[in-house]
Amino acid sequence: MAVTAKMVKELREKTGAGMMDCKKALTETDGDIDKAVEYLREKGMAKAAKKADRIAAEGSTHIVSEGNTAVIIEVNSETDFVAKNDQFKTILNDLATHILKFKPATVEEAMEQNINDTDETVEHYIKSAIAKIGEKISLRRFEIVEKSDNAAFGEYLHMGGRIGVLTLLEGTTEDSVAKDVAMHVAAVNPRYVSRDEVPEEEVNKEREVLKQQALNEGKPET
Repeated sequence: MAVTAKMVKELREKTGAGMMDCKKALTETDGDIDKAVEYLREKGMAKAAKKADRIAAEGSTHIVSEGNTAVIIEVNSETDFVAKNDQFKTILNDLATHILKFKPATVEEAMEQNINDTDETVEHYIKSAIAKIGEKISLRRFEIVEKSDNAAFGEYLHMGGRIGVLTLLEGTTEDSVAKDVAMHVAAVNPRYVSRDEVPEEEVNKEREVLKQQALNEGKPET
C-alpha cells in the first residue's frame, strides 16, 4: 500500500526514528504501523532514537588529510570509555574520510549524504553505531582546510584525540615544522594567530590589568 506522510509522522512519534528510516520501515511492512515499529527496533533505529535527548559531553577529535586537503572533526559520545575504544575510533575515521572526500558545507548536509559510496546515509550510519555501542554519538563539527603546493599541514592529536589541532603553514613544505606549531597550539590554546587580529578593546583591557598589577606591586603610575 502507499505510504503517506501521516503514517510516517505517526511512526516517528512512536519511535523517534528518522523520517527516511520510518518511510523505509512502512514500505517494508506494507504500511503496518505495529510491524514497522518492530522493524525499527530490530534494526536498532528506535533504540538509537531513545538516546537522542541524552548529553554527549565526551568524545574525540580526528584528522585525515590527502594531498592539499585536510579535515579535522569532533565526534561526541556520552562517556570517555566509549571515546577510547576501537569501534569509536573506526567511526571517527569513517566520518572524517567521508567528509574529506565529499566536502559537505555543514553537519546537516553531511548527515544527508551517503557515506563512502554506499546506500547508507551518514545519519543512518551514526544511528546504527548508537544501537551497537549503546550510547548517544553525535557529529558535532568539522573544518575542511585547503592548502597550496607551497604550504604544509601540521596534524597533532593530544591525549588520544581529546585535543586536536590542524595547522596550515604557508611558505614552507616542512610538515615537521607545521606539526611543531600544532603542538604549541595544543599546549597554550592561543585565541589569535597574530597581534593584528586582537581587538583593540581587548588590548586596552589587558593593558589595564597589567597596569593595575604593577601598581599593586608598588610601582609608580608613570
